[in-house]
Amino acid sequence: MDKPSEQRNLRWLRQYAYLGQRWLFLAVIAGSANAVFIVMQAWLLAALLHGLIIEQQPLSDFTTNIVVLFLLTPARALTVWAKERLGFKAGAVIRRHLREQMLQKFASLGPAYIQQRAAGSWTSMMFEQVEKVNDYYSRYIVQMRLVMIIPITIIMMILPTNWAAVAIFVTTAPLTIMFMALVGMGAADANKRNFVALSRLSGHFLDRLKGIATLRQYQRLEAEGEKMDHAADLFRQRTMEVLRMAFMSSAVLEFFASVSIALIAVYFGFSYLGELDFGHYDRGISLFSGLLVLFLAPEFFQPFRDLGTYYHAKAEAVGAADSIQQFLQTAEPDKRSLLQPEFDGKITIEAHDVVVKALDQTPLTNPLSFRVDAQSTLAIGGQTGCGKTSLMQAIMGVLPYDGSLTINGTEVHAIDPHWIMKEITWLGQSPLLIAASIADNLRLAAPEATDEQLWQALNRSHAAPFVSELPQQLNYVLDDNGAGLSVGQIQRIALARTMLKPTSLLLMDEPTASLDQHSEQLVAQSLVHFSRGRTVITISHRATQLTQADNTVIMTPREDA
Repeated sequence: MDKPSEQRNLRWLRQYAYLGQRWLFLAVIAGSANAVFIVMQAWLLAALLHGLIIEQQPLSDFTTNIVVLFLLTPARALTVWAKERLGFKAGAVIRRHLREQMLQKFASLGPAYIQQRAAGSWTSMMFEQVEKVNDYYSRYIVQMRLVMIIPITIIMMILPTNWAAVAIFVTTAPLTIMFMALVGMGAADANKRNFVALSRLSGHFLDRLKGIATLRQYQRLEAEGEKMDHAADLFRQRTMEVLRMAFMSSAVLEFFASVSIALIAVYFGFSYLGELDFGHYDRGISLFSGLLVLFLAPEFFQPFRDLGTYYHAKAEAVGAADSIQQFLQTAEPDKRSLLQPEFDGKITIEAHDVVVKALDQTPLTNPLSFRVDAQSTLAIGGQTGCGKTSLMQAIMGVLPYDGSLTINGTEVHAIDPHWIMKEITWLGQSPLLIAASIADNLRLAAPEATDEQLWQALNRSHAAPFVSELPQQLNYVLDDNGAGLSVGQIQRIALARTMLKPTSLLLMDEPTASLDQHSEQLVAQSLVHFSRGRTVITISHRATQLTQADNTVIMTPREDA
């Protein structure tokens, strides 16, 4: 990743920090309170040991010191807990906002764009990559504030007692930061490569998992397993590359912190032996000042150690932000020019030399012209691969096209997609049922529908007999995509859902393809009744459905397909 790209990703990450600003501020306050308690502990403990060893005071004189020392221990633990909790709250707010934006983007770009990448890749970005930005907000940003507050607080406490120790701290601290930055310069790029490998692995695994029955049938399990091993090994290499950088950064921090603490210990040791005589403002080196500095020396470098640990989180966030930012900045249709066609409850569709195109502008159909009058039916036939489903997607505003395709006289690409989705009912070849109850799946079309209305829809689609035999009936919970039901049963439940959305335009793609002959006849009768008063376009390979329609269009494959 080049420097401009890294800076761009960082600016993009920072612009979301305001969403958790209140929680981040409180987290910094909690971390600063912990720094104050650290200084108080060091001061009280140094004074206690100096009084007992040098001044020979009885232990009873330090009762207050001992009580406060014991109270400071849980107080420090409480501030650390509060800092982590508040930081996590800030990260959660920002992650929720990012996911909401991504879901809105998915809805705006539509299914055609989503299908360009494997489902596992989108899942990886939506979950793993968004999770990786959490520590940047909840820890790194907080630590960036504390790395200035805590060392300055310790220096202000030590400076009145010994300036030489402060000089050692001030000299070694910039070296620590400089070498940490040098080691971490390539971390963002390594994390970006790691996320790319993870996305590919996720998409590869999910696709093979969905098609495992086919792979087993053609005895390709072993070959695909080898490909999975290769993808997993690539992800392992990328992960180890990131970890190497993280360990190197931690080693650099530990080295300079150890050198600094050793220098301070040597300085005080030689000062007590009388070999060094500077840094004490002519007041001499006391046990109190030596102990205070040595107690606070590790705490001075602890914020830098923590920053080094969280610097890895920053690199992960920069790597994750690259793909998230590109996705969120994907160009959308200009919504300011979108229209709603004149609508009186009836829909007329007209096409003149329409050529449906993929998102990359590849033509998918031959030029096509037709007209569907309001409340009439059109059947579309043709060989597999001639673009029938693509035409349906163009009517729904999902795919671009050349030529003219209008709904009530308004070009489809100029119509507000929300209007189209509201006024169109779609039933595809492979309808999706979510992992929820049958009632919840049906209420996707009619959220306010009563159980009685759900049963009426199931009766019309001839799904009621088998639903009534399921445990809990309407409350029977389906697995992902209706696992546990036959393809025909899924189709009939989806048909019932379609009948719960009374719109003026009904689009169907092989609505009875998965049904036996008897069920097909019953469902066909229900569809005829349901279609009355609606404009209907149906894709079908069945001669009876083609002949029963008011108009028929037969599509042909493109010669260059």
